[in-house]
Amino acid sequence: MIRPVLTEVGIFLIPFAIYAAYLLATRSGVFAQNSWPLRIVVRLAIGAFLLTILSLVLLAHFSGAPPNSTYVPAHMENGKLVPGTEK
Repeated sequence: MIRPVLTEVGIFLIPFAIYAAYLLATRSGVFAQNSWPLRIVVRLAIGAFLLTILSLVLLAHFSGAPPNSTYVPAHMENGKLVPGTEK
């Protein structure tokens, strides 16, 4: 459960990391307070929220089993472990 949460947090931080890389490239001072005006931070936050929502929607839409499929869990056959499959 922690891996999907960390993935979404990482996706949320992408716009901020890109802006910080831009500030590093232009030598504007990443830690200077005037490099992070409120309107830029709000725009980055809105972009981060949209990116996170988009990733959640795509994850919900394109992950999982195909429609009308049945999952057969891993089981033992003739003394050998057979991995789970979708039929």
